[in-house]
Amino acid sequence: MSDTVLDAAFFIRWMTEMAAAVDREVDRLTELDSAIGDADHGANMQRGFVAVAKMLAAEGPSTPGAVLVAAGRQLISSVGGASGPLYGTLLRRSGKALGEAPQVTRRELRAGLQAGVDMLAQLGGAAPGDKTMLDALVPAVAALGTSFEAAAAAAEQGALATVPLLAKKGRASYLRERSIGHQDPGATSSALLFGALAEVAK
Repeated sequence: MSDTVLDAAFFIRWMTEMAAAVDREVDRLTELDSAIGDADHGANMQRGFVAVAKMLAAEGPSTPGAVLVAAGRQLISSVGGASGPLYGTLLRRSGKALGEAPQVTRRELRAGLQAGVDMLAQLGGAAPGDKTMLDALVPAVAALGTSFEAAAAAAEQGALATVPLLAKKGRASYLRERSIGHQDPGATSSALLFGALAEVAK
């Protein structure tokens, strides 16, 4: 499993599956964000990944890194709020870390995603436990060293673990104690990203 080779077509399928997953879960993302945010996370993510899927179908980047860089650029240009810049930064930085290799292994993907997560943490000043998307991303990337399925499970567990947390970063932090008891929408959409990855890797 550690030697699984992933090409550009795999990455395009991943982003397309993410668009489908967001489409299925848009109402849940909106509901979660209405409790501790601006109630626009579902719509923003849906609009962004629909645009990504259309762009990739039309352009068909030829390397894994190019797919992620193009997806990240599209998200930044088409999504308002924090979602576009955050996911855009994650994917663009990860894609740049993968370089121009025509194929990458799962472990190389893990290293690329780690670079993206590190950039997010640096830009936002957040850490695991702050009730942000990092609560799902950090354990997911770590578990990707084991398998795609383990990464998806770790992301889902990380998202669920945000429920009892006090938000320390982002819009939800303004609510202080009232943020406790609600699942973070960004961590939830991050879990969808790794769920989509596991799905296309089957």
